[in-house]
Amino acid sequence: MKLKPLFDKVVVKKTEEKEQTVGGIFLPTAAQEKQEVAVVAAVGEGGLIDGKEVKMIVSVGDKVLYSKYAGSTFKIDGEEVTVIKQSDILAIVEE
Repeated sequence: MKLKPLFDKVVVKKTEEKEQTVGGIFLPTAAQEKQEVAVVAAVGEGGLIDGKEVKMIVSVGDKVLYSKYAGSTFKIDGEEVTVIKQSDILAIVEE
């Protein structure tokens, strides 16, 4: 199934990064804090929202940092995705 977000919405997929301690021990996912880093999977078209023009800044494939409790999470084709507003994105992560 393909998602096409509306207006200023962005579909993100959380990244699965292994967390390693300073001592070299890998922490299981359950022991880690909730991640707020994700990859953008789909982007809405923006437009006129609440009387203001919204231009979409993020693009598909961008790695982003977003607010911890932002958006709604869904399971699509067995994969978990989160739909958030562009304004909930705090930064684009550049490596």
